[in-house]
Amino acid sequence: MSVLAVGTVAFDTIETPFQAPQRVLGGSASYITLSARYFAQDVRLVGVVGGDFPDDYRATLAHAGVDLEGLEVQPDGKTFAWEGRYHYDMNMRDTLATHLNVLATFEPKLPARYRDADIVCLGNLDPSVQLQVLEQLDSPRLTILDTMNFWIEHTPDTLREVLKKVDVLAANDAEVRELAGEPNLITAARKVRAMGPQTLVVTKGEHGALLLHDEQIFVAPALPIEDIQDPTGAGDTFLGGFAGYLDWAGDVTLDTIKSAVVYGSVMASHCVEAFGPARLADLDDEAIRERARAFRDLSAVPSHVSDTLFGRGVAA
Repeated sequence: MSVLAVGTVAFDTIETPFQAPQRVLGGSASYITLSARYFAQDVRLVGVVGGDFPDDYRATLAHAGVDLEGLEVQPDGKTFAWEGRYHYDMNMRDTLATHLNVLATFEPKLPARYRDADIVCLGNLDPSVQLQVLEQLDSPRLTILDTMNFWIEHTPDTLREVLKKVDVLAANDAEVRELAGEPNLITAARKVRAMGPQTLVVTKGEHGALLLHDEQIFVAPALPIEDIQDPTGAGDTFLGGFAGYLDWAGDVTLDTIKSAVVYGSVMASHCVEAFGPARLADLDDEAIRERARAFRDLSAVPSHVSDTLFGRGVAA
């Protein structure tokens, strides 16, 4: 069993009302793999960096057990970099600068031994690049796609081609509405699933996540976190936990997908407690289990809640 993440490896410069760290390790592939490796034993990364990428950032990934054969280094280039500012409401942020650098010409080439990956996470990239990856794979058990409003608006036709070829789409509620051209989230979700992905995971930040699979709808709450330091990478961390758990479970059923949504939320809740992926570097199994229990308790419905309450007295 294996998880393959294809995406960005980046420098993030993050400004919040409290701190402003410079050029921390970031990128979708970094967060996905550092999260997935708590569940999956074989986690592979495909991305590109420049000659300015520090050895200690590479060591962070390698020491976590991430397979880096697919990390391309362009010695004369500069690593993709993003700069953003968060407001007191951490759900609100402004992108200050995006420097594509080596990402502008990135054409992923999968090592031969990566092509048999079981679960594939296509991080937020140009849909044409995501198609290149899909064409190099053998027959993965599950393909998971992430995208964003930029690709929805500027490359809709190519994105539709990708959607036809993947099993799961993970997107936030605004992206789902925009993709479907529909304000009602449930109606929009059904329209998006008709485009190809049989499973849709709608992330809603502090309001949790919504899963649509077959004819079932499942809602996972968001765990209230008192000390949020940096929401950057939370969505990618969710994706890594989601994919990693399914790899660990060994099958894809409604129950395992529901559990994967919860464990994705567990990992994201840890990620926001520190800048960059620092929190993902020092978790242990008990911290993950404890927070999973907290999610279960948060969403538990009391046993005396019953449809027999009204009109016929309180159920026994």
